[in-house]
Amino acid sequence: MKVLVIEDERPASQKLIRLLKEADSEMEVINILGSVERSVNWFSENQCPELIFMDIQLEDGLCFEIFENIRIEAPVIFTTAYDEYALKAFKVNSIDYLLKPINPDELKNAIDKFNAVHKTKQNYSKYESVIQHLPRQNKERFLIKIGEHYKSVLTSDIFCFYMFERSVFFFSGSGKSYPVDYSLDKIEQLVDSTLFFRVNRNFIINCYAIQDMISYSSNRIKIILANWKEKEDILVSRERVSDFKRWMDK
Repeated sequence: MKVLVIEDERPASQKLIRLLKEADSEMEVINILGSVERSVNWFSENQCPELIFMDIQLEDGLCFEIFENIRIEAPVIFTTAYDEYALKAFKVNSIDYLLKPINPDELKNAIDKFNAVHKTKQNYSKYESVIQHLPRQNKERFLIKIGEHYKSVLTSDIFCFYMFERSVFFFSGSGKSYPVDYSLDKIEQLVDSTLFFRVNRNFIINCYAIQDMISYSSNRIKIILANWKEKEDILVSRERVSDFKRWMDK
């Protein structure tokens, strides 16, 4: 495990490194930094380590200035002779707050705490990766209510989903529109992306319902849907035109 030590007193950094090797022989100290300025420059040019041990009072100021100048994502175990900064420390990635002289047992507990959190994050990342690669189950039907009756409509028979006056509807091949209890963002996740494309903020269209595509002003494209008789034009927004062309050219 690669760790970074930020400590301006050489005897203190040497003692900390010795204690770290006793606590976990696989720890590798990749650098020792003694100032806010050197730390900011180092983080700007190097990949973040897995864990940081950080003193609070450095050569040129308090360590919290580092966080004000650059984003640090690695967890931090603070090692300091002062207890008045504990609350502030826990607002900036703190795993633990150890007072000098450092007690070996407290240091070991702090490392164990980090390992427990780190392992949980690793497992979560693995599960998330597996889930992302699982085949997505597309929604096959939408249930709608018509008066006192319910009707199930095949998703493939829907020509488009659209938003009108803050409500979401779908337009079917029958030429009628029906309200649905989903947001367009949610529908975009549910439907088959090879069949449906979100052309702008208000419309998701079915490729097989497209009757014509016309070049429009500002490099946009006007979509003519079969049986669409509403006044609102369906336009592919400028930022989506390239993706739309690739989608239609599959």
